Amino acid sequence: MRAIIVDDEELPRTELRRMLASFPELEIVGEASDSFAARDLIAEAEPDLVFLDIQMPEESGFELLGSLPVLPRIIFVTAFDHYALKAFEFGAFDYLLKPVEPSRLAAAVRRVLVGGAQAPTAPAGTTVAPTTRLDPDQKVLFRTAERFIYVKVAAIEGAEAHGAYAKIWVGPSEFLIHRSLGALERRLPEKHFFRANRAAIVNVDAIARVEPWFSGGLQLQLTSGRTVEVSRRQAKELRDRLSI
Repeated sequence: MRAIIVDDEELPRTELRRMLASFPELEIVGEASDSFAARDLIAEAEPDLVFLDIQMPEESGFELLGSLPVLPRIIFVTAFDHYALKAFEFGAFDYLLKPVEPSRLAAAVRRVLVGGAQAPTAPAGTTVAPTTRLDPDQKVLFRTAERFIYVKVAAIEGAEAHGAYAKIWVGPSEFLIHRSLGALERRLPEKHFFRANRAAIVNVDAIARVEPWFSGGLQLQLTSGRTVEVSRRQAKELRDRLSI
């Protein structure tokens, strides 16, 4: 996997390159000391991964990303912790604070390597959410109209479509998030989540009861008491998964 380091200070770049030498899967193909040089380097080297500082002279790391037509994988490396929420809006794989701890760096790199090297594409000025599958024990940050919520994947009972957005169910609570149901489904672990019908997905671990329903479908009762209908088309797949 090809990677570059973008930081306006030479010492952090040198130290990060030294630490990354222990990962033979990564090839550091260049460094840049500001966003303008980074933009040219990204266009020339086409890296799969960018280790990116945020506060840099004249143009920030966020402004750099907002100008790119193609977003590589991003691991932010910064001295400031108050940009974390905005960083994850850009689909960051991780957010590392300086001085970087080797264990945190190793975890971040492993997360990217598991996700693969293919970068998402987007129109200039837009952001792209990551497309790798989440782990049930992993916590994920969702943006709602009013705030951010940080929940464990396994705690999500399911979700339903609301136009271009999705409403996730976390126990008895519901949160309308800035992500479509399809995009959410592509991130949730396949072994644990199931498309019940065109408008809803459910966590199979949250199913408390299964009952026959109209036209060969099924009705599920989740642990919170919420009910979800399974279409006839999806009922056979669910029966196979649950061995019923």
